[in-house]
Amino acid sequence: MSDTICAQASAAGPAGVSLIRISGPLSAQLCSALAGFCPPPGSHRLAKLSDQDGSVIDEALVLFFAEPRSFTGEDVVELHVHGSPIVVDMVLKFLCSKGARIAKPGEFSERAFLNDKLDLAQAEAIADLISARSIAAARSAQRSLQGEFSQKIDLLVEELVQLRIYIEAALDFPEEEIDFLTEGGVDMRLQALLNNVHNLLETAQQGALLREGIKIALTGSPNVGKSTLLNTLTGEERAIVTDLPGTTRDILQQPLTLEGIPLTLLDTAGLHESSDIVEQEGMRRARAAIKEADIVLLVVDARDIYEEKSSFYENALWIELQQLEGMNNRLIVVGNKTDLISFDSDLTQINNKQTKLTSRSMVDVPYVSISAKNKINISNLIDIILSKAGYQKSEEGLFMARRRHLDALIRAKESMNSAKHVMINQRAGELVAEDLRLAQEALGEITGKVNSDELLGRIFSSFCIGK
Repeated sequence: MSDTICAQASAAGPAGVSLIRISGPLSAQLCSALAGFCPPPGSHRLAKLSDQDGSVIDEALVLFFAEPRSFTGEDVVELHVHGSPIVVDMVLKFLCSKGARIAKPGEFSERAFLNDKLDLAQAEAIADLISARSIAAARSAQRSLQGEFSQKIDLLVEELVQLRIYIEAALDFPEEEIDFLTEGGVDMRLQALLNNVHNLLETAQQGALLREGIKIALTGSPNVGKSTLLNTLTGEERAIVTDLPGTTRDILQQPLTLEGIPLTLLDTAGLHESSDIVEQEGMRRARAAIKEADIVLLVVDARDIYEEKSSFYENALWIELQQLEGMNNRLIVVGNKTDLISFDSDLTQINNKQTKLTSRSMVDVPYVSISAKNKINISNLIDIILSKAGYQKSEEGLFMARRRHLDALIRAKESMNSAKHVMINQRAGELVAEDLRLAQEALGEITGKVNSDELLGRIFSSFCIGK
C-alpha cells in the first residue's frame, strides 16, 4: 500500500478517550508534524498536538508501531485524545491536509489481511467480536480471532493436498499396472476427510447461530395469546394484551437472548377473514414475516388440541402453512391457555405432555402445551425452539462462523462426495482429482487462500470505519 490512512477507531460521540489510528508509510512523518516528534517503535509518550498555525488541539498519548510489528503490518501511529468529536475532527482534518486520507470501512483489517497478519476468517472475527450480542458469541468470535477455525480449515486443506498429490502423481505413471485408487487407501482417506468436514460443518452451523441468531415468527388466529407469549419470553410488557381480537395489527419486533443465542421475536397480526383494510395489510405483513422466519410458532388454543383434536387438521392456518415449501422443518405448534382446560388427571402431567402432529408430507411437527399467562412449560418450549434451530448447548470448541463459511463447507463436502461416487462407480482418477481440487478451492475461500476482489470488497465493506 502506498497511501496512508487515518480514522477514529473508537466509537463515535463524546467519551472520556477517543482513539485515532494512522497506518501507512507517512505515519511517523504525520505524527512528527502533529506532535513535534514520533516516539521510538514500541513506545509511547505524552504530547501536545498542534494545528498548522501552532495552536494546541489537545494533549494526547502517542504510540508508534513500526512495520511489520503492528496490527496492519505497516507503520502505525495511535493517538489517544480526549473524547470530544470536535477534537477528533480537528486531528483528522490536520492529518488529511498533510497527505493522509480517511480510511474506508474495514480498511485497517483489510491491510492486516493483505499483509499476512490475519487470514480472512480471523479478520471477519474482529467484526463479529465487536457486534457480539451474547457472552457465548463473544467467546466464539475470540476463538476464531485466535485462529482455531482457521487451523481446522488448514488441516483439512493439508490432508486434501496430500491426497491430491498421491492421485495426480499416480496419473502421471499410467504404465504402472496397479489400481492406485485401491492400493493407496484412497477410499479410507477420502472417507476420513468427509467425516472431518461433516463434523466441522456441524460446529460451524452452531457458530453461525451465535452470530446470525434465530428469527421467530409468532402466528395464529386472533386472541390465542401470541402477544402474551412474546411478553412472557422477553420478560417485558412489550405487546399490548387485551381480550379483544385484532389488537396486534403490525409486526412487533423484539430482540432477546436465550441460552446465549440471539433471537428476534416477531409478533404478527392474527390471521383471519376480515374486510378491514388495515387488518388486511397487517395480515399481508404477517405472511411475509412467516416466509422469512427461521422458526414459526403456530399458536393455537390448547382446547382445540385436547378437546377436539381430530378437528385441528381442518384448522385453516395449519392447512395454509402446510402449503409453504420447507415449512415443516421450521414449524412448532404451541397449544396455549392450558390453564383453561379442566382435566380429571394431574394438570402438571398434561402441561408437560409433548406430542407431535403429522403434516400432509408425513413429517412430524413438534407440539408443546403451555400457559403463557401463567408461565407454565415455557422452558420446554424454549428447548424445542433451540433444538428445532439445530442448537446444541455445549460451547466447547465452538467458533464463530458466517453464512459464506457454511456455503464453502457445503460445497467442499459436495465435491468430496462426488469424488467418492466417481471413485466407486467409474474408477476415474482424473475426475476424482478434479473434485478434490474443487473441494480445496472451496475451503481456501474461508481463510482467503483463494479469493477475489469482489469477495474481499463485500466482506470488508461491512466493517466499522477504523477497524
